[in-house]
Amino acid sequence: MNLVFKEYINNAKSITFYLIKWLIVSLVVGIIVGSLSAFFLVSLDFVTIKQTDYRWLLFLLPFGGAFISFLYKRFGNNAIKGNNLIIEQANGEEENIPLRLVPLTLFGTLVTHLFGGSAGREGTAVQMGGAVAEFTGKIFKLNKFDRKIIIICGISAGFSSVFGTPLAGTIFGLEVLSLGLIKHDALVPSFLSAFFANIVTLSYGVNHTHYSIGVIPELNSILVIKLITAGIAFGIVGLALSRSIIIIKKFYIKWMPDPVIRSFVGGIVIILLAFLVGTRDYLGLSLPLLQQAFAGTSEVFAFLWKLVFTAFTLGAGFQGGEVTPLFEIGATFGSTLSTVLMLPTAFLAALGFIGVFTGATNTPITCFIMGVELFGSEGAVYIFLICVISYLFSGNSGIYSSQIISIKKGTFTNDNGP
Repeated sequence: MNLVFKEYINNAKSITFYLIKWLIVSLVVGIIVGSLSAFFLVSLDFVTIKQTDYRWLLFLLPFGGAFISFLYKRFGNNAIKGNNLIIEQANGEEENIPLRLVPLTLFGTLVTHLFGGSAGREGTAVQMGGAVAEFTGKIFKLNKFDRKIIIICGISAGFSSVFGTPLAGTIFGLEVLSLGLIKHDALVPSFLSAFFANIVTLSYGVNHTHYSIGVIPELNSILVIKLITAGIAFGIVGLALSRSIIIIKKFYIKWMPDPVIRSFVGGIVIILLAFLVGTRDYLGLSLPLLQQAFAGTSEVFAFLWKLVFTAFTLGAGFQGGEVTPLFEIGATFGSTLSTVLMLPTAFLAALGFIGVFTGATNTPITCFIMGVELFGSEGAVYIFLICVISYLFSGNSGIYSSQIISIKKGTFTNDNGP
């Protein structure tokens, strides 16, 4: 009995030390990342307004893209990997995450949005989080194992603070690293970092827009069949975006090896697309698309055009994330699909918002939790159904090429041979 008691006391001491250590480390990460995210979101709102007010800025997109690529080519080194660099280090690689990644990705993303490139926000937040976490780990002299954990903390803090979803941010940092596995060893530090970062961002007066899921239909067999159909479609659309970015990127690299030229030409392509479509709705962050989707006023093929604009922007090497465009592609596609499946528009727009995100990132648990955080728990069963179906039908690789495939979908072993 005494041995059991002593073992319990020793374990309690060890756990208490572990908790105190990560409380301190996570607080530091949360304060810095939350502050950077607040500055980023305020700046992003500013450049988005300017991009909308001064239409001629679009014609500077090729020059802005070329300048960004020049900066990365001259000063970036491995920072050009972006999110994939952060994911690789969280998976145990030993490359340095340079602190200069923070100003590079921040400036690059703001320039992209100022001149009308179609990109998102999470990539910038995750990269800033990873770089800050790496720097913080060096200050605290963390060992190799703890380095992986603190980088996960940076990922979670960045995601949480930029979207205002601390629970989804927590799981995103754990789930995005590996298909089929979640790193529970970083659960507590990840949550603390996401929690603190979100509070810090909110303390600056930064607010996040939320949308209503609207009327939720009663559960029946016909509804389940319709939602399974929608989930499959959302997964395919998510796959389409991730594949499109890769194909376009490979094409640009093959014919234009110099990243400066690539981005310049890519900017011209976006300008031509804007004139081809005859609208500026798909330039920049395009948040009005979400409002239109939930109101049922979006164009039938709005999801397809936003996908095309985003794929050509990111494929050409412009900075930014994929997640906000995924939200818009999913919501507008859900809005369009609602007329076919005869379901409430806002309901299916909300499910598309989450479903396409799931399909492109292979993070179903994150997306489910995010859906509950954003739309409430009343539709939790439907949100989960959409997430798992979309996840199953979106292939084994998504927008993050460094995501390890630990267990292929549809298998029950970790044998990933051909």
